[in-house]
Amino acid sequence: MDFLDLADRARRLTEAGQRRILGIAGPPGAGKSTLARRLADALEGRAVLVPMDGFHLSAAELERLGRADRKGAPDTFDAPGYAALLRRLRDPDPVHPVYAPAFDRALEEPVAGAVAVPPDVPLVITEGNYLLFGEGPWAPVCGLLDEVWYLDLDPQVRVERLVERHVRYGKPPAYARAWVESSDEVNARLVEGGQERADVVVRLPR
Repeated sequence: MDFLDLADRARRLTEAGQRRILGIAGPPGAGKSTLARRLADALEGRAVLVPMDGFHLSAAELERLGRADRKGAPDTFDAPGYAALLRRLRDPDPVHPVYAPAFDRALEEPVAGAVAVPPDVPLVITEGNYLLFGEGPWAPVCGLLDEVWYLDLDPQVRVERLVERHVRYGKPPAYARAWVESSDEVNARLVEGGQERADVVVRLPR
């Protein structure tokens, strides 16, 4: 399935007559945010992108909880808060926009109220690792999405992308690779278990 096919499928969701939510899941580095942005751009104002990463806990809170060395693991997000936002997005106020958080990679912190979702936008696209995780406080998330696509990419390509991303945002190369192998890939194995619950599996070229 190429990008035009995916864009057509997303466009059909905008024609349902009421707000729909499309989820894009997959392991770290699979290209979720890139695909989600391309879809939102292709739909020309009929979709808004709301990333799951806006629900990262702050660095200070991760330190308090003793989880800073596992940032990106399922329990380093406000999963109930994310589910609550999805419920609001499914039943939008007819007048007021919903404001969602985003994640600033340069700051490595969430930013509150960064994404406005007007009430008349027919499609919300949300992307993140744990949309299909299905355990603990993540369990309600899949049921709040109208469709979920799972992105599958060659693991070696993913790992190199992740290392490059961490280096681009200021981490030394050796540290970046160690972090990917000890943290990101541990999380990737958790994410892969949800693939069978996806409506569509998108196998991306290199």
